[in-house]
Amino acid sequence: MEQAIYLKFMSFNLRVDNTGDGINSFTNRFDRVVATIHQEAPCVVGFQEVTDQMRARLRDHLPGYTVQGCGREKNYHGESMLIAYRTNEVELLSLDNLWLSPTPRVAGSTFGGDQSGCPRMLTTALLKHNAWDKPFRFVNTHLDHMGANARYLGAMELVQLISGYSEKFVLTGDFNATPEAPEISLITSALATKGTVDCTAGLEGTFHNFGRYAPERRLKIDYIFTDGVCRHAYIVPDEPVNGQYYSDHFAVCAEISLS
Repeated sequence: MEQAIYLKFMSFNLRVDNTGDGINSFTNRFDRVVATIHQEAPCVVGFQEVTDQMRARLRDHLPGYTVQGCGREKNYHGESMLIAYRTNEVELLSLDNLWLSPTPRVAGSTFGGDQSGCPRMLTTALLKHNAWDKPFRFVNTHLDHMGANARYLGAMELVQLISGYSEKFVLTGDFNATPEAPEISLITSALATKGTVDCTAGLEGTFHNFGRYAPERRLKIDYIFTDGVCRHAYIVPDEPVNGQYYSDHFAVCAEISLS
């Protein structure tokens, strides 16, 4: 019997580039971000809060990775749900960018209602790894930070999309919701027939606000879901260097077999 092959997947909220963050602005901590990615060496990464300028810098400084995704605004600029994968290991078969809204193919569209002014979207790719016979789906998203109803509708749209996949999947993202929230339980319950699990279940809080939050105040809002086999998941440590962190979120990683 062949031994299962596990690949490392990462979800990484980079925190939008904001000069008000001072020493922790993206420009200042960019080298730490790149060093963290190279240290962990994930096969596929789902990034959140990546602006146009940030996206360009990542493309220039992540040799060995192919970076895909577009901005969430109606002109396809702005924050993106960026996907990066190892170029010499993974082949891109198809790519799609969809907006979490009643009109998912209308750029910049939203649910309205209690949603913030930020359009929300997902980027999804059909990928084929050299070590696996079959392709798999990778989905990366970032749900709304204000509207609980918008988050639930966004989760429902994700469920509907993933339910239609015949391939196994990995879903990464900042869901802006803690594990007991309805939008999180919806994902595992509605996709239960696929054997979906939260690889990051049991991990501690992932949002630390550049170290301002003590461990008991940190919220677990970053996730990796899959219908594959997850054998290990962890938070990537972020010890400050002279008060500087790699982000205001911990990156999370999971080793998953989809073969």
